[in-house]
Amino acid sequence: MKRIHICENGVNIVFEVNDSNEIKLLHFSALPFNEDDIVSRSGTMGFRLVELQVSGIDRPGERHGNKYIVTAPGHRMKFKEFRDLNNGSGRKLEITCADEETGLETISHMQFFTGIPAVRCYTEVVNNGTEIWTVEYVSSFALTGIGKEGLLSQDDKIKIGICHNSWQRELQWRFYTLDEVGLGLSQPVSEQRSSKVFGASNVGNWSSKEYIPMGYLENTETVSALMWQIEHNGSWHWEISDQEGQLYLQISGPDEIGSHWSKDLRPGESFTSVPCGVCAAAGGFDDAAAAMTLYRRQIRRRNRDNERLGVIFNDYMNCLWGDPTADKEYPLIDAAAEAGCEYYCIDAGWYADGLWWDEVGEWQESRKRFPDGVRTVTNYIRKKGMIPGLWLEIEVMGINCALAKTFPDSYFFVRHGKRVFDRSRYQLDFRNEEVRRHCDAIIDRLVRDYGVGYIKMDYNIEPGIGTELGAGSPGEGLLDHERAYLRWLEGVFERHRSLIVENCSSGGLRMDYAMLSRCSLQSTSDQDDYRRYATIAANAPSAICPEQAAVWSYPMTGSTEETVFNMVNAMLLRIHQSGRLTDIGPLHSALVSEGIGVYKSIRGDIRKSVPFWPLGLSKFSDSWTALGLRCGRKTYLAVWRREGKDTCILPVSHLKGRAVRVSCIYPSYNDLCFSFNKVPGTLSVRFSEPFSARLFLLEDIELP
Repeated sequence: MKRIHICENGVNIVFEVNDSNEIKLLHFSALPFNEDDIVSRSGTMGFRLVELQVSGIDRPGERHGNKYIVTAPGHRMKFKEFRDLNNGSGRKLEITCADEETGLETISHMQFFTGIPAVRCYTEVVNNGTEIWTVEYVSSFALTGIGKEGLLSQDDKIKIGICHNSWQRELQWRFYTLDEVGLGLSQPVSEQRSSKVFGASNVGNWSSKEYIPMGYLENTETVSALMWQIEHNGSWHWEISDQEGQLYLQISGPDEIGSHWSKDLRPGESFTSVPCGVCAAAGGFDDAAAAMTLYRRQIRRRNRDNERLGVIFNDYMNCLWGDPTADKEYPLIDAAAEAGCEYYCIDAGWYADGLWWDEVGEWQESRKRFPDGVRTVTNYIRKKGMIPGLWLEIEVMGINCALAKTFPDSYFFVRHGKRVFDRSRYQLDFRNEEVRRHCDAIIDRLVRDYGVGYIKMDYNIEPGIGTELGAGSPGEGLLDHERAYLRWLEGVFERHRSLIVENCSSGGLRMDYAMLSRCSLQSTSDQDDYRRYATIAANAPSAICPEQAAVWSYPMTGSTEETVFNMVNAMLLRIHQSGRLTDIGPLHSALVSEGIGVYKSIRGDIRKSVPFWPLGLSKFSDSWTALGLRCGRKTYLAVWRREGKDTCILPVSHLKGRAVRVSCIYPSYNDLCFSFNKVPGTLSVRFSEPFSARLFLLEDIELP
């Protein structure tokens, strides 16, 4: 037996190669390894580095239910090679295991990023055998012993976080004990043998329609945490359960049981799993989220938008509602330019004379809506000093689109011999080269003919488990399509390097870092009530870098506090300005302009900041909500009051005992009371009116 100890960027990893030549992952944590923590009736019988299930092989042992443990041939894989490398990102481990009977090999990839306590993990499966093997499941990351540290029972110290997601109810974190999810111990730990799995999954092309593809685990006794994200724009799965007296975490992309995915591997072929990012933190949620923010910045495409954080006006939300015309646009363009916006996006409807939902797909301008052509309007946008944008939903084609009647079935998803459609749209199949050429021509034409520099790329259907055409399983067809779509996006950015593409899926229903490692910003919601939007905005940096999280601001004609509340919603993230700026009057217009001006003065800090939540993650029912960003000696704090008591005390623990200068930086007319309390490190605020918001700057004047 031998041990391999890795300590990199604050992540402690321990592998063991045992006397049976099996490699085990004993430890992955911000905490140091303690031999005494591995206590179970079978020692390290579990702790497998990778789980791999293929068809036609028995799964031995006392595995209950659908848990992906004791997989076959995963349980019998033997250690073959350990490579410790360095590349442009940092250190990289590649661990190869092999199964002699099938000839299958797995290569577990673990990529570190210098200075960041996070690892990007994925698994490559290679068929070095002589027959076809069908893969039903392969883990991207597998860790046993996630609750082993400390003296308390698992029930008393483990907290699991899931980020629930839904249309207009995005980014709703909930935290659970083992007992609350049905994994609490009803017997001695040595006899723990559950059929229960707790976790989250997605099936289909809307990757976050029910859950954000991430999760969180905290040991409250040792104050240590893991946070993970699955970097895939389709089906995915993670699970927590028990094995041999230990809790395990496994992360993967699609699988056969949950998402109708399997993959035939012929001799000489290989398959690479969906990647995931795993952060280890010596602390709680805020510490893990800070690490994940830094990691996300490392894995995404380098682009000017995430450096500049341009202010976007979009004519949809609480404004034109998908009914644009040239006559409506011109006064809005004037108002947006006067307010200080830098991009102006014409949203849905520019391509249809009337109702457009089931006719999308040709993307030719409507001369009824734009008698002189869209180019005349986009030229006017540029004349006003802004970059023009257009809405697209390029992955779909309406059932009443003329092209849909001429294109063959091979251009679309097909199941049971029929085209798949949802909400009167067909799903285009990006594995098809002709489909990609068709979409390339659309993008190139919009950039060339209309001078577009911004595209709101929407996606409003869910085509389900996948397509049967040219695939061994519907899930395989879906996965290959999704990967082809990502490659297509990369081609768009290579041809049009200054083009900004916003990722939108009915708001935030495809909020993942497969998409966000390519697209520069993400629509966070279609929520049209600014009071509820405060919760979505406050929670957004838990799933997205602040500089990628586009939040609507749509001031109306109510009180000045309504306008301020709207602006504060977006001012620590990305301003997605909308609303009828032409109708709100000079006082409200001045507040919008002031907010945008303040934003421009702080956006250089936003793109380098990490988030924290003084009051915890927000709920719609909360009377008070807060989001903080830390950047060097500066701390920005957005505070919202909805209803309830007029005074709130906000912990700002990293400033405890520090000399701090506090100012309300928006709005300038602030007449509310606030004070910083040095000894406890708290900010006290009193907002006299319900539904009020303010933006504060706290400067640590002891730091250089």
